Amino acid sequence: MAMAAVLSFLCALAAFAGPASAGDPFAYFDWNVHYKTVSPLGVQQQIIAVNDKFPGPIVNITTNWNVVVNVLNSLDEPLLLTWDGIQQRKNSWEDGVLGTNCPIPPGWNWTYQFQVKDQIGSFFYFPSTNFQRAAGGYGGIIVNNRDVIPVPFNTPDGDITLMIGDWYNKNHTDLRKELDAGKDLGMPDGVLINGKGPYRYNNTLVPDGIDYETINVQPGKTYRLRVHNVGIKTCLNFRIESHNLLLVETEGSYTMATNYSNLDICVGQSYSFLLSTDQNASSDYYIVASARLVNETVWKRVTGVAVLQYSNSKGKASGPLPPGPQDFYDKTWSMNQARSIRINVSTGAARPNPQGSFKYGSINVTQVYLIRNMPPVVINGKRRATLNGISYSNSETPLKLADLYDKKGVYTLDFPAKPLTGAPKVGRSIINGTYRGFMEIIFQNNDTVAQTYHMDGYAFFAVGMDYGEWTENSRGTYNKWDGVSRCTIQVYPGAWTAVLVSLDNVGIWNLRTENLDSWYLGQETYVRVVNPEDTANKTELPLPNNALYCGLLKSMQNEQSPHAKGEESSSSLAQVRAKLLLFVLFLAAVAIFP
Repeated sequence: MAMAAVLSFLCALAAFAGPASAGDPFAYFDWNVHYKTVSPLGVQQQIIAVNDKFPGPIVNITTNWNVVVNVLNSLDEPLLLTWDGIQQRKNSWEDGVLGTNCPIPPGWNWTYQFQVKDQIGSFFYFPSTNFQRAAGGYGGIIVNNRDVIPVPFNTPDGDITLMIGDWYNKNHTDLRKELDAGKDLGMPDGVLINGKGPYRYNNTLVPDGIDYETINVQPGKTYRLRVHNVGIKTCLNFRIESHNLLLVETEGSYTMATNYSNLDICVGQSYSFLLSTDQNASSDYYIVASARLVNETVWKRVTGVAVLQYSNSKGKASGPLPPGPQDFYDKTWSMNQARSIRINVSTGAARPNPQGSFKYGSINVTQVYLIRNMPPVVINGKRRATLNGISYSNSETPLKLADLYDKKGVYTLDFPAKPLTGAPKVGRSIINGTYRGFMEIIFQNNDTVAQTYHMDGYAFFAVGMDYGEWTENSRGTYNKWDGVSRCTIQVYPGAWTAVLVSLDNVGIWNLRTENLDSWYLGQETYVRVVNPEDTANKTELPLPNNALYCGLLKSMQNEQSPHAKGEESSSSLAQVRAKLLLFVLFLAAVAIFP
């Protein structure tokens, strides 16, 4: 009788909690996403905070954990959060982009639930719609190795996250209106470090009264420093005065440990360094993030400055900033630096096998896509950005829901493998990926600004980059052994970058530029990966029980009463915790009173 009751309770709990791996821990987060008024560059403006924090709280988890994030949308417009770089296995339902999810309406809450598997490292989350990332709403994600998997360096004495990015004094809604009106956003007003403006290193460029970030450290220690470029469109050069940066990881891959005095970090990219506090602390030290691949003389104000402060520091930082790269006449410097980042093939990853055991250089390529972007063009009277001559137009019905409910005409599976030769057009054309195929993607940047490309659900091998037009002969320059595996890669203006990706993760996955203005104007597509096996053996997780419905399926959505601000946000997580507690107590009772 007791066993039957246990089984009954387990079934009820499983139905409530949704799909998850048995025995793996759960991490619960309860978030209120709301507006807040701050003045990071001395001008009062409306930003997006999470639980009153800007940047938002750090998600610190371990591989195989199940993550439950209950989000209350206290904004006045729809919201989606995406988990940049988190390769949700077989679960694009939780990806948090318009191709896979209906946005959370204002005043509603929605609970994300997914498992982080087979990955480690440094990532971040952010709002993916309505240009909201320009207002904040982002925060760091740390995915730790399980104890059974060794890390290729000694445990650091501390862990520090820095969110860097260009920033405008205008609200995101005003920036959005400028783009809708066909205008370019122009030069940003500055660079924020952890949501704060620059230290007053220059009385002319930096007004008095700006709040700046201070990183406190102890002498003679080693810190892991995770740096994310969460900005809008500007590549930044990151450096710390008088200190070396030992690069050890990027976006889920351990790299060959390499010292850099400075490193270019483009939009959407994440890097992890070991910082040794081995200086004499004669004064505080500058932490600098300055604009790159632009006219740096004109862009001087687009510089973020924080302070590294030893506990035995003898005074404030002063004098000129440490210089960035002196490569005005050498356009290959940054590219050569990017090429120098290699995967550590001798160390373990999230699973107990060497990262380099996946011999990507010997796998036959089954699909090739040459994807070209151009400067923005006018299509049907609107300024748009394109990939292969197509400017993506979001559907009110997510592509995933259209597939599940057999709604025709929402998208087409005919994204061109090469740039179109005709006039550019607006469309909803996506890539038909072959399940378990091996795809080569060449990003050709024929624009005048650097672009960064990201693919949800996957890490890809960055195998080559060069200036000029890509040709078939360019494959002869590919790195086929230790190209770094990551999810976001820069493409320099007038240049190409090639990646290889194994399509083993079923779902519909967003492929986009991380440059927020280009993304907003249509520079994205999706890759549809379907397991052709019989439905009984499908490897994709089912539609979550709490799925939202919109577009052609909006009649299926039950109304959710708008909540008083913050009132409901803890309710669903409280229910989950209560049921788990009841389950544990029930098992204990059965054991005591069989």
